[in-house]
Parts: sequence; structure tokens; C-alpha cells
Amino acid sequence: MSNENNNDNSNDPSEKKTLSLGKSVGTGTVRQSFSHGRSKAVVVEKRKRRFNAPADAKQTARAATGEPAQATPEAPAKTAAKPARAPNQAKGGPSQGGNQNRGAGAGQGGKGQRQGQRNRAGGGGGQAASASGQRNLTSSENAKRLQALEAAKSRAREMEIRKKEDEARRIEEDARRKIEEEAKRKAAEEAAREKAILDAQKAEEEKKIREAAEAAKAAEIAKSPTKPTPRSDSRPARTGDRPAGNRPARTGERPAGARPGGGRPGGAGDRPAGNRPAGGGRPGGGRPAPASFATAAPDPTAEGKPGAKTIKPVPKKPRPEDATRPEQPAKPRTDDRRRGKLTLSNALNENERQRSLASMRRRRAKQRGAQNDVPREKVFREVIIPETITVQELAQRMTERAVDVIKILMKQGQMVKTVDILDADTAQLVAEELGHAVKRVSEADVEEGLYERKDSDESMEPRPPVVTIMGHVDHGKTSLLDALRHANVVKGEAGGITQHIGAYQVEQDGQKITFIDTPGHAAFTEMRARGAKSTDIVILVVAADDGVMPQTIEAINHARAAEVPIIVAVNKMDLPAADPSRVRNELLQHGVFVETMGGDVLEVEVSALKQTGLDTLLEAILIQSEMLELKANPDREADGVVVEAKLDKGRGPVATVLVQHGTLNVGDIVVAGEQWGKVRALVDDLGDKVDNAGPSKPVEILGFSAAPDAGDQFAVVQTEGRAREIADYRIRKNKDLAAAKANRGSLEQMLNQLKDSDLKTFPLVIKGDVKGSVEAIIGALDNIGNEEVSAQILHSGVGGVTESDVTLAEASGAPIIAFNVRANAQAKQAAEQKGVEIRYYNIIYDLTDDVKSGMSGLLSPEVRETFIGYAEILEVFNITKVGKVAGCRVTEGVVERGTGVRLLRDNVVIHTGKLSTLKRFKDEVKEVVVGQECGMAFEKYEDLRAGDRIECFRVEEIARSL
Repeated sequence: MSNENNNDNSNDPSEKKTLSLGKSVGTGTVRQSFSHGRSKAVVVEKRKRRFNAPADAKQTARAATGEPAQATPEAPAKTAAKPARAPNQAKGGPSQGGNQNRGAGAGQGGKGQRQGQRNRAGGGGGQAASASGQRNLTSSENAKRLQALEAAKSRAREMEIRKKEDEARRIEEDARRKIEEEAKRKAAEEAAREKAILDAQKAEEEKKIREAAEAAKAAEIAKSPTKPTPRSDSRPARTGDRPAGNRPARTGERPAGARPGGGRPGGAGDRPAGNRPAGGGRPGGGRPAPASFATAAPDPTAEGKPGAKTIKPVPKKPRPEDATRPEQPAKPRTDDRRRGKLTLSNALNENERQRSLASMRRRRAKQRGAQNDVPREKVFREVIIPETITVQELAQRMTERAVDVIKILMKQGQMVKTVDILDADTAQLVAEELGHAVKRVSEADVEEGLYERKDSDESMEPRPPVVTIMGHVDHGKTSLLDALRHANVVKGEAGGITQHIGAYQVEQDGQKITFIDTPGHAAFTEMRARGAKSTDIVILVVAADDGVMPQTIEAINHARAAEVPIIVAVNKMDLPAADPSRVRNELLQHGVFVETMGGDVLEVEVSALKQTGLDTLLEAILIQSEMLELKANPDREADGVVVEAKLDKGRGPVATVLVQHGTLNVGDIVVAGEQWGKVRALVDDLGDKVDNAGPSKPVEILGFSAAPDAGDQFAVVQTEGRAREIADYRIRKNKDLAAAKANRGSLEQMLNQLKDSDLKTFPLVIKGDVKGSVEAIIGALDNIGNEEVSAQILHSGVGGVTESDVTLAEASGAPIIAFNVRANAQAKQAAEQKGVEIRYYNIIYDLTDDVKSGMSGLLSPEVRETFIGYAEILEVFNITKVGKVAGCRVTEGVVERGTGVRLLRDNVVIHTGKLSTLKRFKDEVKEVVVGQECGMAFEKYEDLRAGDRIECFRVEEIARSL
């Protein structure tokens, strides 16, 4: 359709138009004004409702008002006035004046500074004279001075005692005040409780009286005669469209009789509220239509037309209150009191600002809140506290302010923020101090029943003993294990696998024995402790020619802590220097009584090199295991301990485990520490794949998601969901505990951190073959540093060196330490391009020595001074362009140019610096010997006087080492 068909501006009323639909919905924008000059443009929707009036009536109405067919509201006139800008002279005046003032002040300050320097230079001699006068005190003056010092010390002691008494008194008063406040609070609670009971009783009585009065009133109304209900003037609003057709004819007569004839009587007197105001022009815009339907205006020219609809005007009924309504003053239509801050947009806007409905609701709610603002009693709650919780969450659970919680923690010496994590004990102390009850909960319920499983005596069967060989380094532990293995070798055994696993089984008289190897170096303390905890018997290997050593004593302590019996194996009996009696006596000093010395500890003399005494050692192990009665239930889900873990390039994460209870099968779902997985394969100590592993059986597990930590316990669970839940809980627990430990700081720790800001760090990236080796390396490097330098481990992990390790090392300038691992081709190329150093080691001695030498280079050198001579100033000369030069005579030693010098005046050091000029007559010389005269000048110092002495010394820097 054309837009001309919808145009109502046609001058010919009889022109026929094509029926069409106009645009009934339009959109526009309205700018809302808020407080403080803020405004916002909002898109509004404008709906037009058509009136079913004839075209002639529309034309007549438009002609009468003189408006166009489609009237649009006029836009408010925009004022082009702009605020006048300040002239440039006013803008630049103050700043220029300020610069001049500052320049003048600077000049004056410079003069004062130079004057102060001259005063200080002139007063140097007076200070020296006063210092020398203080030394020449008489004996009586010294005695008086000592008496004054003693009196001052006694006063200080009295002040300290008085301070302690005041502190004790204050603590006692605080405790008494706290008891009184608690008693007042309980009394107030009791009074409030009694008042609540009385109010409830009173309300109940009033309710009964009210119900009795209402019953009496209802009875009285029932007895009185009924009266006709007055007709209400207000009738309910009509909803919906009016039904089609004419109004039905009225039947019957009017209830009040026929209307009297004649015209309406005229009004008597003036209107109570004054005459009606004169009518003016109709405001712009159409009258809004009712919600149900629109009523068309009557058309005076439509009476003679056929089919024209006649609408009778409905007379408005006069309200009874109109006659007696008093005259009210007109309220001014202004919103200046609501206008808020006067801004440029408000000043130029001709439309009055209207307050929104939401703002009215907010104001009324604020007024109601102010009326109901009464002090409330504190509510004490039962607070549920998990193992770790943030300060903000703890405050929300107690419905307390976080500021109050932080104040309590600051009183305890902890500096925390709202996002810091607290442990359960600290959170409980805070909650109890605020008066709340505490209920501790733990997420460890997911681990309930994982390891604590009781087996019946009928299901228990004998199991092989687990033996751990411990001792000092180079005492023959590995050689003894190799001798035992070769003595009971099985055809097809892969010896390399056995050595790499560190746990294997041998047979003696048809009985199996499980051996676990532990290193003897001092860095492997944790591995020895884990070996002692997961074993049944400890074999303590002691060299007959060396005796008891530090790691031997440590192994004895580990065995005692784990309550494990010990069998002493005196090795290297084939050497000429072997002395077993010395070994027994030294063991006696550490509480180990062997059988030959009257004790109960088994002792066997062996030689791993000659393979003598091995059968006796195995028999002693079997005898000890029979005494222990080792049993386990093989018909249950397996659990045990992780002996070692590594990351194999071809097989992925591999964990060496020792099954302690039950039977481990291929396909079981296991969880160990923070890792879990499904067993894909089991490999025994001979390198063969097996389907299951019973108690005391060492095997390798393939299938973990990542390498677990050595020493973690493993267990078989039913479903993957529970395994994942346990692993996630352990990860979250370790992370929260680490965060809580890191966030817990006191004022003293903050001061210590400020002192340690000068600490130098030696960054390192460590990669190893197994978890135990990496752990041992980190522990050894932590013990190398001192208060000036320490090793910083940026990253540590298991497996070969990768490109990500090289990138990390390049960003921090750290070398990469590779222990029994190598870098792949991409990592090697990246390291060569980026200049990253990769060092390979297979012995922990060499690794620690190299790191120690590298860290020693970060230590500041030791400065040592060597005295070389003295010179006395005879005369001081002021030379142009050079400054002051002292004419001196060397009285002792030698004076050299460029050495360090000290200026002594009355045996007091005035200046320490360097000698810049040394001349003999007019020639520059390197040194002047005793008895000769020379000219000397200092670097950046000219306060020289005749009679001063010059001390010359040579500074030497000596490198330090850890």
C-alpha cells in the first residue's frame, strides 16, 4: 500500500480512501534525569489508539483547533548560550606568580643552606674541644657520674616494677568488669524473658475481652430490625467490550416515581468554591481512552445520515460532598525541592523533572526503617566450622562484621584480610570469643572405612616377611642384596629391573622373603623412614672395619620409632682390618645389645664379597618372622604402601607398591594420595606380568593418572566416582592447608621478612628419575644455604627435561639440574638457542658440591684492611683549581697513592676515604717511604688542618664459601 492512503491531510472530505492500517506503535527515546546531574536515555514505546469518529468530525475538530493532521509535540527550544570562558590573563596569572614565589623561596633557601654549611664548618673545632674535655674528668666527677647512672638505673627498675603492677591490676580489672557485664547481660535476658511472658498473658486477656465484646455486639445486631442498605454511588468499572446492538428497552416504571416536568431549577447563590475558571485552549495531545473501550464524540452533522449511530450523553451525577467541600489553595506545580543538584542539563531543560515510582518506594521504605530502628539483642548461633574457612565466610556464618573478626585476630598477633584462610582451631577461638557455639565438621568422611578394615581370625593366613636393609653409605648394603639375589637366582631374572624397583623376593627352604632396599646417604632420610614404617624386620648392615657411623645411628632410631625388630649383619668380615668386637661395643653404646653380649638382638657375621654367612642370615630372618607370627587376609580388597614412583617414557606413570592386605588384581580401581587410576598391568620383581599380587608382594602398577608420592598409602575402591571424590578431597585439603600456613603471619614475621629482603636466592629447576630422588635433592639443597643466600626451587618433577622446563629456566635465569634423566631433542635445541644450562648428574655428592660452589659466588666477599703507614700534616696549602693540599711527613710505614686513608684529629676519626693525589716536590709518585715529605689530597674532602694525622691502609677482598 502507498503511504498516501494513510494520510488524513486530504482537503476533500468526500474523497474516497482505500481502507488501510496505520502505524499503531512507535518508538522513541526519553532521557531520564537522576541526582547529581546524571542522566540516561531510555527507549520507550508509544501506542496510538484510533477513535471510531466520522471523517467530517475529525476535519471539523482539526479546523476548529487549527492543528495539522498529524500533530507532533514541539521540541523544547535549545538555548545556545554557553558559559563564558575566563580570560587568559586570569588563567595564567596565579601560576606565574606562584612560580616567581617558588623561585624566590628557592633562592632564599639556598642562601640559608650555604650559611648553615659555613656555621657547621666553623663549629667543628668546638665539638672536638668538647669531646676532649669530657675525657679529662676528675675522680669526684666520675664518682658523681656513676652515682647518677646508678640512680637512673634504679628509677628504671622501679618504673618497670610499677608498670608490671599496673598491668596486673588492669588484667584483674578487665576480668572483674567482664564478670559484671556477663551478670548484667544475664539479668537483662531474664528481665526480657519475664516481660515477654507478661506481654503474652496480657495479649491473651485482651483477646478474650475483644472476642466477648464482638459476640455481644453481634447478638445486639441480630435482635435489631434490618434496615435497607444504602445505594452506593460508585459502581464497579466495566471490563471488556460493549455488546453489539441497541440497548434493550426499559420495562416497568421508575422505583421513585415519574420525573417531574419542567426545566432544571437554577442554582441558588454563588458556588461555594467560587466561579468556574474560564476555559482556555485545549492542551496538546489527545485525551487518553479508557482501558476497556473508547467512546466516540457525538457528531452534530451525522443526524441526517443513514446508518449513523446516535450516542446519548450520560449526565454526570452530582456528588453529595461537592456542596460542602471547602476551598483549598492551589498547590504550586513545581519540583524545585526535588530537583537535587543544579547542573547545566537541569538548567537548560524546560521540562520539569518527575520523581520515579521506585524512588518514592525507596523513600517510604527508608522512613519506615527509621521509625522501626530499635536496638536489637545480639543473637548467639551455632556455627559450623570446616577444616579451613575464610575470614569473610566465618563472619557471615556468625552474622558478625568481618572487621570485628579481624580485630580479634590482630589481638592474637595475626595480620589477615577478609579473603585469607583460617584453620579450624583459629576459627573456633574467634567464634567462642564472640559468644557463639561451635560445631566442627570434617570432609574426611569420604575416607571413612578406606583403611580401617578388621579381618576375622579365621580368614588370616601366614604371609612372607618384609625385610628392609638399612645402614651407612658404602657399608655394603647393595652388595649384600646382590649376593642374596645371586644365591637364590631364578632362571630368566632381569637383574636391572630388580635394582631399579628396589624391592624383590627370594626363597629360602620353600619360604619367600621380601627385601626392600634403602639408600644410605644423609639426604635420603625420608626414604629410610618410609622403609622402616612399611617393614616387619630391619637388617642393620655395619662394616666390620668402619664401625658405627651417623647413618647407622639414624637407622637405629628409625627402627625404634617404628617398633620393628633389628638383625645386625656385620659385613666385610673378609678384610684383614675387620673387628667385630669393636662393632658390638659401639652398638652397645647406642642401646643395641646383641646375643653375644647377653642381649636379645640377633647378630650374623657375613661377607658379601665372599658370599659367606648368607644362609645363616636368611635362617635368622625366618626365625624372627616365626616369632612375629605374620598373617594377612588375602580374600579382601587390597591396600598397601607406595615404595617408589616414577614417570616412564614408554609406560607412563609407574608406582612400585607393596601389598600389605588383600589381593590386588588387574582391573581394580586404586587411589593413592592425590592420584587414582585403574590397574592396566601388574609387573613383578622379575619383570614378568602377573594377574594378581597377594600380601607382602612387591609389584609395579601401571594405570595411574599421575605419579603418586613415595610413602602414600594406596587402597582399592569400588567405583571410579568414589576414587575421584577421595582424590579431589585430598587435593583440596592440601591446597587449603598450604594456603592457611602461608597466610598465617604475625607482626614479628612481617618484620623478619623486611630484614630478609636482602637475602639472595639461587634459582634451580630440578628433574629426577623417581619421586624419592627429587625429594632427597630438595632436602639436601635446603640445608646448604645460610642467612645470606639460599636455594630457590622454581620447579621439581619426575621425568625427562622438556621444552616447558627450558622456558621456565630462561624466564628466571636458572640452570636445570637433571638427576638420572636426559633432555629430549626439542629441549636440547631450545636450551642451546636460549642459552639455558642443563647439568646432568647421577651422584648426589657431585650435585650438592656444584650447587654449593655456585651459591658461594653470590656471597659478598669478606673485606680485610691491612695497615701500611702514618703521615702527619705540617701545613695546608690552598691551590687554585685543585683545592686544599696537605704538606705531610711520613712518620711510619709507607704511603701509597689510591689506597684508603683516615683523617685523625685528636685521635678521633674525622673522615674515611681515598687518597687522590700523592706528590713529592712537583712529581706524581706511587708511594712515599718513612721520613720523606710529600703533598697529599683527598677525594671530595678538604677539611684539612695542620697537626692532623693521616692513616693509610690497603683493602683486600677475600672470597667466601659455604
